[in-house]
Amino acid sequence: MRKIFFNAVCLLFACSGFAQQQQSVYDHREAFNPQFYPYPGTDFRSASGEPGPKYWQNRADYKINCTLDTTKHAVSGDVEITYTNNSPDNLKFLWLQLDQNIYRKDSRASATTTEQGGRWANPKFTEGDVIKSISVDNDGKKYTPKYTITDTRMQVWLEDAVKPAGNKIKVSISFGFDVPERGTDRMGRLNTKNGWIYEIAQWFPRMCVYDDIQGWNTLPYLGAGEFYLEYGDFDYSITAPSNLVVVGSGELQNPQECLTAEQQKRYSEAQNSDKTVVIKSDKEVNDKNARIKAPSATWHFKIQNARDVAWGASRAFVWDAAKINLPSGKKCLAESVYPVESIKKNGWQRSTEMVKGSIEFNSAKWYEFPYPVATNVAGTVGGMEYPGIVFCSSGASGAGLWGVTDHEFGHTWFPMIVGSNERKYAWMDEGFNTFINGLSTAAFNKGEFNQQNFFTDPTSSFMVKYMFGENADGLFNIPDVIQQANLGNAAYGKPGLMLDELRDVVLGPNRFDAAFREYIARWAFKHPTPWDFFHTMENVSGEDLSWFWRSWVLNTWKLDQAVKAVTYIKDKPENGSEITIENLDKMPMPVTVLVKEANGKEHRINLPVEVWQRGAQWTFGVPTTSEVKEVILDPDKKLPDFNRDNNTWKKAF
Repeated sequence: MRKIFFNAVCLLFACSGFAQQQQSVYDHREAFNPQFYPYPGTDFRSASGEPGPKYWQNRADYKINCTLDTTKHAVSGDVEITYTNNSPDNLKFLWLQLDQNIYRKDSRASATTTEQGGRWANPKFTEGDVIKSISVDNDGKKYTPKYTITDTRMQVWLEDAVKPAGNKIKVSISFGFDVPERGTDRMGRLNTKNGWIYEIAQWFPRMCVYDDIQGWNTLPYLGAGEFYLEYGDFDYSITAPSNLVVVGSGELQNPQECLTAEQQKRYSEAQNSDKTVVIKSDKEVNDKNARIKAPSATWHFKIQNARDVAWGASRAFVWDAAKINLPSGKKCLAESVYPVESIKKNGWQRSTEMVKGSIEFNSAKWYEFPYPVATNVAGTVGGMEYPGIVFCSSGASGAGLWGVTDHEFGHTWFPMIVGSNERKYAWMDEGFNTFINGLSTAAFNKGEFNQQNFFTDPTSSFMVKYMFGENADGLFNIPDVIQQANLGNAAYGKPGLMLDELRDVVLGPNRFDAAFREYIARWAFKHPTPWDFFHTMENVSGEDLSWFWRSWVLNTWKLDQAVKAVTYIKDKPENGSEITIENLDKMPMPVTVLVKEANGKEHRINLPVEVWQRGAQWTFGVPTTSEVKEVILDPDKKLPDFNRDNNTWKKAF
């Protein structure tokens, strides 16, 4: 009896076409609402997504001299900032960032982020940025200005406003700070058997961005939100004990003053070698002959059109390098520094090969790498990016080392080249980077480390439920507002998957790639907003994608497509079939349907997203000549369907 009852229930459900199906909550008028953009195009930002004819951004050029004290683990220095006001406004005061203040016990981050624990928590505190002196030179008038420090920001009041249209002002600041051992996983120091490794970032007072969207951007640095910075040229020098190797953003200007004759020879050889050349070997780490004779050395670096600089230093470093070949025919240098502990199977001795592979691929695919050197530093930081230099975990190897190296150098394109506001829109740098990592990983060494990214896998029911679950944070949130457990999804995984879907399902690779490349070219070394990205992708691809951005970015909508019913014309299979599908949740997406007949024939139907413009159900004809045996939605499992159980209809027997 139980068997008969079970079969009867199965037959009932099969014949009724999911009789217990949930009620649809889809609203086609909301999904395809014609009003999407909050403001029209202006002279500053075109409605096509390009910078307008009067687009402007301010500029900050830096000259820095600093000293690393390895006995006190401290950095002290002087910075001269030449700030250019290209805005149409008179600037009566300036705002600067003092990021080292995040490590103070009384910082806002210590009261908020640190209390939650996790990646950005501070186990110990420092005194933050100690400002020793400030002076201003405004058109030849020099004076000591009044200033106010509020957490990680400093406001400098000017006696005379900086006039618009290209006028300049110089601000000179003497500063110092203790290097935290663990600096919110973005900088810090690691003790190895051959000495400390220093990874130094957010280390000097930097200008806040003044833009046409908000004026001064002064969100505090709390840990999760990263950076929004002006572009300019950097000329900086680091004085340290001569037994340290120092690497930094940009190109070393004086190798003859820092390297031995043999190291200079190897350094030059590496610049012309496709294979990795060892500049300082593991056998030479503690060799007194493998350093210059003076007690200290000053390492001088320059980088142009960058938004920041960072550096690393250690007497424990092994150092190797190789040539990077760029599409234009130009060459630059890939280099890696790491402790001997990082040499293992597929360990850091392969780092330079990975740096070279990542940058050569992305340069050919999207936009040419703009800096003279790309440096990978092994240390305490799990993974963090700066112009021309990245910090990656010294314990990484194999697929993990490739993944973190490729990801951090992928940030060259977002946000080092395309300078979006990371402090507000993490999805525009982390997510875009996650997307391009998928393509570069498939290409590296014939796919040596290629595997489906767990965080962007639409076939994983677990990930789809997590990504689109009721407790998920949306993309359109400030990173510090997103729950820590959700940041990996909202900043990395979901926007990465979003671009995969836009490329593979909605636009196709050719149209997507052309639009994405155009977005990078338009906004290279500029400050785009999310709307500039939306406008560009739509105008270049020729598609109204408001329904897509509304689903993925502005809301936390889910996708749930279902097969509702299968009928035959005049009740005869040989006359053809009519299939009804339903959109049960808020997100619309194109539909791929696979129809299998009893006679073995198969039909594959690709329906555009417009089938959902008139409501939650759509019925279409299929020229079948026998009974329909099975109907499958999304047979290739490309879509992040929240409930795949209703994607399949099977004939009841």
